[in-house]
Amino acid sequence: MSATADHAETSLAVRLGFQPDQVVQEIGYDEDVDQELRESIEGTTGSELVDEDYDDVADVVLLWFRDEDGDLTDALVDAIGFLEESGQILLLTPKTGRDGYIEPSDINDAARTAGLSQTKSITVGKDWNGSRLLTPKASKR
Repeated sequence: MSATADHAETSLAVRLGFQPDQVVQEIGYDEDVDQELRESIEGTTGSELVDEDYDDVADVVLLWFRDEDGDLTDALVDAIGFLEESGQILLLTPKTGRDGYIEPSDINDAARTAGLSQTKSITVGKDWNGSRLLTPKASKR
């Protein structure tokens, strides 16, 4: 991998709001996730992603979610329970036309119902879109 490619990956993680020393808990990992994004996040934070079994609070929950994964609102409410008070959720959903695609209006409705505010959406890879969701306390910072 070239230094330019490495810089671009790091820039994506930074653009998504990741910072050094953050604890990032990953939920919904499967073989279809974007490995380059995962590596970029680990490179930016300086530590490996923790899984669903992590027994402390996280700064960020990285939630991979597909339409067939169940109820998005329930998944978001569960994810809030893993966060520190000012934490955020990065919801990753398949892009339009990909298996598991979720309508943006459904994401917005689920986030609102879960008590989260959506700050921005961003393309995070060839197959995934990301939505940055903040808890009410995090959005007042």
